Amino acid sequence: MRASAIVLLVFAALGLFFAEPILQFLIIHYGKPLQTLGPSEGISTTIRVGLTFGLAATSPYIAYQIIAFIRPGLEPREKRPIYFVVPTAFILFLGGAAFAWYILIPPAVELLENFLPNIFRNEWTAKEYVAFVLSLVLWIGIAFEMPLVFMFLGRLGIVSPRLLLKQWRIAVVAIAVVAAAITPTVDPFTMLLTMGPLIALYFLSILLTAFTYRKQQTHS
Repeated sequence: MRASAIVLLVFAALGLFFAEPILQFLIIHYGKPLQTLGPSEGISTTIRVGLTFGLAATSPYIAYQIIAFIRPGLEPREKRPIYFVVPTAFILFLGGAAFAWYILIPPAVELLENFLPNIFRNEWTAKEYVAFVLSLVLWIGIAFEMPLVFMFLGRLGIVSPRLLLKQWRIAVVAIAVVAAAITPTVDPFTMLLTMGPLIALYFLSILLTAFTYRKQQTHS
C-alpha cells in the first residue's frame, strides 16, 4: 500500500508538471480557452488533471499489487494467466480511452455547444469541461476491460459462457444503464454510440470466456 501511494505521488507530480500541455490537449475539441468563475478554479482544475494523470499512470502498478496479494492463494495453473492481466488491461484501457476521445467526445461537444444557440450562450467553465472529458475517457476506458474481467473469472471457473449467454438480455439493460450514466448528453445518438461497442465487447467476452472456461474444466 505504501509503495502504491509513493508511485501515485510521483506520477501525480509528473501530471502537475505537464498539466499545461495536458490541458491544452483536452480543450482541442472545444477550440477556445475555458472560463474560470472563481479565484482558485484554475488551480483546482490543474490539480485535478495532475491527480487523474497520476491515478491513470499508477493503475497498472496497483493492479499488479492486487494480483500479487491474491497470487499465493491460487493454484499453479491459475497463476500463469495473471501475468497477462496487467499489460492486457492497460492496452484495453487505452483502446477505450481512444474510442471516447476520438469517437464520442467530438460529437458530444458539438451537440452541447450548438444546443439552442439563439437562447443559450455556451461558455464552459474549466471545472465542468475538464471533469466531463476526464470522466468520459476514464469510464469508457474501464468499460473496455470487460472481456479481460470475464476471461479471468472464466479461467477461475467463477462464470461460464453459458451463463453469460443466458443472461444477455439483462446484460444489455445493464449496459444501457451504464451508457446513460457515463455519457454526458441525453441524446439517443451518443448513448447508442456508447452502447454499441459495449454490447459487442460483452458478446466478445462470451467467446473469450468459452476458451478460458474450457481450459479450466479440462484441468479440474
